[in-house]
Amino acid sequence: MNRYISPSPFHTFEPLRHDPIELIPSIQSSQGGDHTEIKLLEDIPSSILELEEGENPMMDPAMMLFLCSVAWKGDGGMPEPLDRGVSRERIGRFPIEGGNAIEYLLNHTIEKSDDGLHELLAKLTLGLDEEFLGEGGFSSGMGGLELCGWLDSRDVTNLRRAIQKGKWAVDPSEPLDGGVADAFRHLTIILRGAEKRKCGILMRRHS
Repeated sequence: MNRYISPSPFHTFEPLRHDPIELIPSIQSSQGGDHTEIKLLEDIPSSILELEEGENPMMDPAMMLFLCSVAWKGDGGMPEPLDRGVSRERIGRFPIEGGNAIEYLLNHTIEKSDDGLHELLAKLTLGLDEEFLGEGGFSSGMGGLELCGWLDSRDVTNLRRAIQKGKWAVDPSEPLDGGVADAFRHLTIILRGAEKRKCGILMRRHS
C-alpha cells in the first residue's frame, strides 16, 4: 500500500488596509464586549459593524485581525491580488518542506549590512507568533485560519530596497540550486505590487 504524502502548505500575501499592530488594542477591547473603537475603523466588514455592544464576539482575535486589517473590495469581496502573474504561485508554493519561501530566505542568506533584511523577513513570516508579538491568539483562528506575519507600507519599501542593494550572500549550504535568487525575485514582485498600492502585506498559511 502506498503511503499518503500530504501536500505542502501554501502561502498567500494579502494587501493590508490597516496595520495589525495598531488594531490589537481595539480587538482586545472588542473581545471583552466593547466594540466602540473597532467600529470606528474605515472600510471594515459588516460582520464587525454588526457586533452588539456588551456582547462578546463569536469570532476569535485572529479572525478579527484578518477581517479588520485586509484591504477587501468595496463589495466585501476578496482583495485584489498583489500580483497576477506567476510570482504569487511560485513563492506561495515554494518547493521545500513546509513550503515557506520566507523562512527559506532567513535560513539560507547571510546579512552583510545592518539594513534590516533578516529583521523584516522575520516580521513577515513570524510577526504574529506569540513569542514574536508578545500577545497570544493572533496567529491561528477559526476555520483553520493561520496568520504568519506582516509588513506595513514602510517595511515593504525597506525590504525591497534591502533585497535590491544586494548586501547579502547565499549560504553555501543552500539545498536548492538558485532557490534564494528565485525566492527573492518573486518576493520583490509582490513587494512592488504593494508599493504601487501604498499598502502593507499580510502573510497567510494554508494547510
